Amino acid sequence: MPPINEAHVLIMATNRFEESELFGPREILLGKGAKVTIASLSLDEILGTVHDEPGKSIKPDVLIKDTTAADYDALLLPGGVGNPDQLRMHDDAIGLIREFANTEKPVAAICHGPWLLVEADLLRGKQATSWPSIRTDLKNAGANVVDEAAVTDGNIITSRKPDDVPQFTEALIEAIEARA
Repeated sequence: MPPINEAHVLIMATNRFEESELFGPREILLGKGAKVTIASLSLDEILGTVHDEPGKSIKPDVLIKDTTAADYDALLLPGGVGNPDQLRMHDDAIGLIREFANTEKPVAAICHGPWLLVEADLLRGKQATSWPSIRTDLKNAGANVVDEAAVTDGNIITSRKPDDVPQFTEALIEAIEARA
């Protein structure tokens, strides 16, 4: 993998993503020189939330169905309750997550984002964290659940909540650069 200023990170999201969990890492990555692309189910603007209240929106760059892991160095999955709940119902989204994992590229999920890792069956035997309300789901999927700001186990990076965005993004950057 390249240094972060040469990396290309894909963010997968749809409506009701947690605003700070998409915009926060995106701004940090862009600030360090990384290229960031947003993939979604359609090219219509997607609406973020601040907890459950409407937040900022953003226009995706590409469709998930037209995206391949070969074009990127890492995948970032923001939370928000609605975002991963919608994405986990789409085979293209789950297939792309598995493709990143199978190529051993970093896959980073924050807050409710690890629901997508559960759906992709990527947490069995892994140490992981998430928003408290979905930790039982992680345990039932075979994860060893811990309560830490950012957890890296192999190429899987997980985090708990919006307050952890700096540590989460730093863990992703470290994972990208460790593969250089």
